[in-house]
Amino acid sequence: MAKDFVKRSENFSEWYNELVVRADLAENSAVRGCMVIKPYGYAIWERMQATLDSMFKATGHVNAYFPLFIPKSFLSREADHVKGFAKECAVVTHYRLKTNEEGTGVVVDPEARLEEELIVRPTSETIIWSTYKNWIKSYRDLPILCNQWANVVRWEMRTRMFLRTAEFLWQEGHTAHATREEAVAEAERMLEVYADFANNYMAVPVIKGVKSPNERFAGALDTYCIEAMMQDGKALQAGTSHFLGQNFAKAFEVQFLNKENKLEYVWATSWGVSTRLMGALIMTHSDDNGLVLPPKLAPIQVAIVPICKNAEQMAEIDTKVQPVIDALRAKGISVKYDNRPEYKPGWKFTEYEFKGVPVRLAFGPRDLENGTCEVCRRNTLEKETRPLDGIVEYVDNLLVDIQHSIYQRALDFRIGRTRKVDTWEDFKVEIEKNGFLLCHWDGTVETEERIKEETKATIRCIPFDAPEEEGKCIYSGRPSHRRVIFARSY
Repeated sequence: MAKDFVKRSENFSEWYNELVVRADLAENSAVRGCMVIKPYGYAIWERMQATLDSMFKATGHVNAYFPLFIPKSFLSREADHVKGFAKECAVVTHYRLKTNEEGTGVVVDPEARLEEELIVRPTSETIIWSTYKNWIKSYRDLPILCNQWANVVRWEMRTRMFLRTAEFLWQEGHTAHATREEAVAEAERMLEVYADFANNYMAVPVIKGVKSPNERFAGALDTYCIEAMMQDGKALQAGTSHFLGQNFAKAFEVQFLNKENKLEYVWATSWGVSTRLMGALIMTHSDDNGLVLPPKLAPIQVAIVPICKNAEQMAEIDTKVQPVIDALRAKGISVKYDNRPEYKPGWKFTEYEFKGVPVRLAFGPRDLENGTCEVCRRNTLEKETRPLDGIVEYVDNLLVDIQHSIYQRALDFRIGRTRKVDTWEDFKVEIEKNGFLLCHWDGTVETEERIKEETKATIRCIPFDAPEEEGKCIYSGRPSHRRVIFARSY
């Protein structure tokens, strides 16, 4: 299966695109810019979704659902918001088709034009805040902590499966608070949830920080983010949390009576991650042999492959293996026992290796005699023969070790590709090598835009843990008080 698979070092972009298709994660659809997420890819997303959903609920959030369609007038109420999304909006203008005069097809019925055009949601702030106006009257109604699992449409011209598609899946949290302090704390708390998920479940090390004014969400006062580095050294924004201030509350007249019986505008946040996390997972860990999945998110954590010459041997192995399967599942480990006779063991080995199954066990006639099995760990492809006695505990510990190992490998890679740059000439050289560049910046939008125009690099974030450090902006030479992260990105 993977013999002619393109190598990362030869063409990282092609490697990624081919891996997505050949690992049965997704494929392009008949609709330009959209994708079909296949069952194996969706199973990974379901693991992500279930984990995040439980983390949200543990912090007091509840799920709701809001309309897919947004009146066009809603979007225009917040000036920065509409400016940020106008170029990506899909617009519904009519509600009916009719048969053409020849009777050979259908056309839009010109008499069925909508009184007000509708936007297919690119994000839901406007429709949700128009709803919150009905929900919020008093300080007793606050806070509102809602999350929505949904699809959104952003009409991208250049698309790549999972990373940037015209339609994608995501979650979007939208919360309402009585005070600025509560809203800021909420935005920061949800960023911590995202960072926890990325680090401890995806095994993707991320840097937490705040976006520059030029890169923040349209309509936000501050955007907090987690940034990850892919294996080609480019950055990927893995999640964002926005402090929206009172912008949307004022746009939709959402006020409440405070404890002193005075009217105040509500304070807001929004935050979200999407199926882009699938792209992050693939590009952070996978190799020239296919997917490498962290055990905590792998749909199949252990694949067991019998090796036999006849039905009698298969029956013996089935009997021997069943207690192992039961014991693994009792520990909450997902197991696939592949005793399909129509596929040879070698094909199965390659299949599970390519699909990133963390651990593979193989049982053959000799293992039956010796009470052993072969264990292969996907991240290193190391194999060893282990006694069947104690194999469940060994595999359980091995999954923990693999989770830690792939995180550490990604962290070491990021550290090795992060460096300080102090001059514009050095910046222009180093940015061609990709990676994260720690540089001084004068804090102006003008400088940021000039750097982007000349090098295609953007400020990924101003790290929360960036120390105070006096220096000079790499581009303008003006004073700077801390370094920011520049990188090229997806």
